[in-house]
Amino acid sequence: MAGHSKWANIQHRKGRQDAKRGKIFTRLIKEITIAARLGGGDPSANPRLRLAMDKATDANMPKDNIQRAIDKGTGNLEGVEYVELRYEGYGTGGAAVMVDCLTDNKTRTVADVRHAFTKHGGNLGTDGSVAFQFAHQGYLLFSPDVDEDSLMEAALEAGADDVIIQEDGSKEVITEPYQYSSIKEALEQAGFHAADGEVTMRPVNETVLEGEEAEKMQRLLDALEDLDDVQNVYTTAVLDTE
Repeated sequence: MAGHSKWANIQHRKGRQDAKRGKIFTRLIKEITIAARLGGGDPSANPRLRLAMDKATDANMPKDNIQRAIDKGTGNLEGVEYVELRYEGYGTGGAAVMVDCLTDNKTRTVADVRHAFTKHGGNLGTDGSVAFQFAHQGYLLFSPDVDEDSLMEAALEAGADDVIIQEDGSKEVITEPYQYSSIKEALEQAGFHAADGEVTMRPVNETVLEGEEAEKMQRLLDALEDLDDVQNVYTTAVLDTE
């Protein structure tokens, strides 16, 4: 599709996230805490905790902060009890939106999420209304300059599900959610360093938005991401920035 660049969209999103670095630290601490509470404090036996710790390290979070979050999760330190919530809805052009939250106050969180949808032309839906439009996967994105054949061989040998070559020449390695860290590590050992990657809810199909529609959708996504209780926002929308 004309003007649609996976590489450009990923870099655009990363730039917006970098501008919110302080909020990212808060979200990572919450994720480490709940991962440790649910699966224990040993990252070798808790893939979710290992992934959260890897993200925190990539974001240059101090080791002491990471350990305190683990200790709060395992009960070694007193901390807030968080619950996980997921909200589903629609934004501009019928694009699906899924919002994952960690909160200590469900009433506050649902009110904030509903307000963001309503204010920016979206609609909060019921459980399951858009979840079928996403797949739980890990991805690692490599620049168009990376050699396709060498990356594909290394990725498949490491256990990746697929390697997708995008129209702009960038390459995406697709993984099972809890194989993400081990495959990323194997590829790094083989000399391949991803420009971006995470475990995410990946759209099965995408909705490309341009012009005013793209701007309106961006305002909705920004409003949701700015909420203190929101951990991740997923959407089928692709915002054409060219």
